[in-house]
Amino acid sequence: MPDLTPVSGFPTRRMRRLRRTSALRRLVAETTLSVDDLVAPLFVADGLDVPRPVASLPGVSQHTVDSLVSEVRRLAGLGVPGVILFPLPRNQDKDATGSAALSPDGITRRAIEAVRTAVGDDLVIMADCCLDEFTDHGHCGIVDPDTGDVDNDATVQLYADLAVVQASAGAHVIAPSGMMDGQVAAIRGALDRAGHADAAVLAYAAKYASALYGPFREAADVTIAGGGDRKGYQQDFRNGREALAEVALDVAEGADMVMVKPALTYLDVVADVRALVDVPVAAYHVSGEYAMVKAAAERGWIDGPAVALEQVTAVKRAGADFVLTYFAGELAEALHG
Repeated sequence: MPDLTPVSGFPTRRMRRLRRTSALRRLVAETTLSVDDLVAPLFVADGLDVPRPVASLPGVSQHTVDSLVSEVRRLAGLGVPGVILFPLPRNQDKDATGSAALSPDGITRRAIEAVRTAVGDDLVIMADCCLDEFTDHGHCGIVDPDTGDVDNDATVQLYADLAVVQASAGAHVIAPSGMMDGQVAAIRGALDRAGHADAAVLAYAAKYASALYGPFREAADVTIAGGGDRKGYQQDFRNGREALAEVALDVAEGADMVMVKPALTYLDVVADVRALVDVPVAAYHVSGEYAMVKAAAERGWIDGPAVALEQVTAVKRAGADFVLTYFAGELAEALHG
């Protein structure tokens, strides 16, 4: 009888053998990032004649409606399946209730209609359903003048009205991001009553009051009055179980998909949410996570494209079904290459 005793370090060398060539590594990879996993956040500003670059987000601009349409067509050509739109009003149109967001001829409706006309159903149009870009105080809803706190119930009604505006303009997905109690139920009910039962709801279900949103606020031209913050209505960065409770509530209220934001800094939460729910899980690789990669790459400290691919793949490995990322276009080009 031949001696069948392994002599090649079995099983300790098995993993090394399977890493030996690029083709082997691809063959046995547990997680693969594809263009189908990407959603691109895009800003469109009222009153611009040409796109305006965002200094803290290299490669990102506030678009005109025309340049927005061009960018969406470019992304669709690369195979990116979805975008999420952040319309921005002129400063003089901001007020205490964010009324310009609901204007029948405002930037919200015009931007969504233009994109839907350009791409139809070939690309998923998501609409961020919030008011911070439109309020003069920078909070996500109506502020109670007596307490200085956001009035949850009054804000939720505005979200419901805004969701109907967004869906009627052509948005496939409404994405409420304000972290107001009951926002998903109110939006779902309003959409159904208005004849938009087919519009899906992607809830920012576990959105943290993170220090990583600075570049976004520059891009969205948002400043919270009086140096305030949103810690009273967004998730505390120290809490994980609370996030799971928020996610469960949103699913119970009718959310079709749920989101964790930020993504990379909260991979544990992404994994826990994936284990908790059966609906699709999104994660938002946020502006600060993007900007840090760009800044380090500009200084030659890291290989920016390699780090971007590694980070976004890690988010998918943690359990996200798709990732919202400012790297969407760059990654799509690299993955096609």
